[in-house]
Amino acid sequence: MILNENTAHKTAELLLQINAIKLNAQEPFTWASGMKSPIYCDNRIVLSYPPIRNYIVAELAKPIETLFGKPDVIAGVATGAIGIGSIIADYLGLPFVYVRPEPKKHGRKNQIEGKLDAHANVVVIEDLISTGKSSFNAVKALKEEGQANIKGMMAIFTYGFKESEEAFKKEHLDVYTLGNYDILLEEAYRTNYLNKDELKLLKTWRKDPANWNI
Repeated sequence: MILNENTAHKTAELLLQINAIKLNAQEPFTWASGMKSPIYCDNRIVLSYPPIRNYIVAELAKPIETLFGKPDVIAGVATGAIGIGSIIADYLGLPFVYVRPEPKKHGRKNQIEGKLDAHANVVVIEDLISTGKSSFNAVKALKEEGQANIKGMMAIFTYGFKESEEAFKKEHLDVYTLGNYDILLEEAYRTNYLNKDELKLLKTWRKDPANWNI
């Protein structure tokens, strides 16, 4: 769920301002999951804009203790949330680890990088939630390899797919985001980032993204 509607509108405005949102209906983007999409959200670009980065970090970091209690560790999901997660950990004065999609093939073959004590209370940071697969993969590794107690997850943005929302509910994982897809579309249309046809297309895509075609 979004933390605050006003914050969600402001977050959407900032992401659009720095062109973190890319649209291309004629040559759709292919996500890591293999899904075709006319929209791509690259929140990593936030790191290159200090005032916007500071806003995002503060809005994600401030509610953590109220929502989850004081965690022992902040964990970022690689690679998108390594940057923003480490800055949030620094903001809160907490240790930081990050979780790879899979264990390294060499060296110590770690999947979790950094020092994670067994049974530590962990809040996970994501830059973006789409299908939720990378999020669950990270949570699984933290629980199994790290023996962590997952308190919850914070993310900059979610597409709000039913698939991920139902999975989070089933796993009893509390997830909070600064922004979501519906408010992003509202803000994009209001600021003429989208025209009426593009708005309609993006609403249609979100209804059944797995089977969408041009």
